[in-house]
Amino acid sequence: MFTVFVLGNIASGKSTACRYLESHGAMLIDLDELAKSLYVPGSDIVNALAEEFGWDILDGEGGIRRNVLAARAFASPDTVARLNGIVHPAPTGFEDAFGLADEILVISAPLAVRRERAIHRGMESSDFDARSACQSDEASLCNLATTVIDNAAGDNSLFEQLDAWLARHGFGDVVDREEADA
Repeated sequence: MFTVFVLGNIASGKSTACRYLESHGAMLIDLDELAKSLYVPGSDIVNALAEEFGWDILDGEGGIRRNVLAARAFASPDTVARLNGIVHPAPTGFEDAFGLADEILVISAPLAVRRERAIHRGMESSDFDARSACQSDEASLCNLATTVIDNAAGDNSLFEQLDAWLARHGFGDVVDREEADA
């Protein structure tokens, strides 16, 4: 099985790229969603998050109010580190897992483009600024990549680049079948 890690900063198009690859037969494991699935009311992780970020991050049933947690947890690099220390307690960090992947694919777009996209989708500019300030800069993220897909244009070029990537890795038959069905 070919394993690829797909990385990208907020509003880069990473989720769109993942959905596209999934529609072409890829099995998707979203680590963010997997981590959120651990937020079971009354669990050790939920209690630790409430201890760290305030008990008012919990709703009436004891579940996480994600918007409240996000506002506090993405306030600074320090608070992100504290969140990750609870949710992803591995001491060496996620980069060590990169050896498990056959390839690291980065979906990249400039900060101004990502900011505009996020605001267009309804995110407050201050929320975007706080979250993006806690993420790797684009150059550092791209340096981790085996392949970088430029999604600055925000048009069909993302899908064209993904089709080319699929074909380069021998998954072109999936694309060819779709073209034949069209």
